[in-house]
Amino acid sequence: QVQLVESGGGSVQAGGSLTLSCTASASIFNGNTMAWYRQAPGKQRELVARIFAFGHTIYEDSVRGRITISKDDSKKTVSLQMNYLQPEDAGKYYCNKLPARDSDFWGPGTQVSVSS
Repeated sequence: QVQLVESGGGSVQAGGSLTLSCTASASIFNGNTMAWYRQAPGKQRELVARIFAFGHTIYEDSVRGRITISKDDSKKTVSLQMNYLQPEDAGKYYCNKLPARDSDFWGPGTQVSVSS
């Protein structure tokens, strides 16, 4: 069964923190690079952070230093710790393997709102 379930979103003030979590099915998680993506209103989904199967991480410039991606292989979960959130961080956050096409299976996402 294919599964991606994101959680942990919410509304925070600028400077606040949130931790997002994602539970994936084995077919998506095992052996793949996992990533968090963000889609702001009216914009295309964009990559935020990735974690390779062996644990190496890469962050996009806009979030580097403020966000940490991690995973638990035994639970097939991927987390995104976000600190010092800014209004431009707002959007719906999704996790999935990397690469993932629009036509691939996607979960419902979790909404992040940041007020200035």
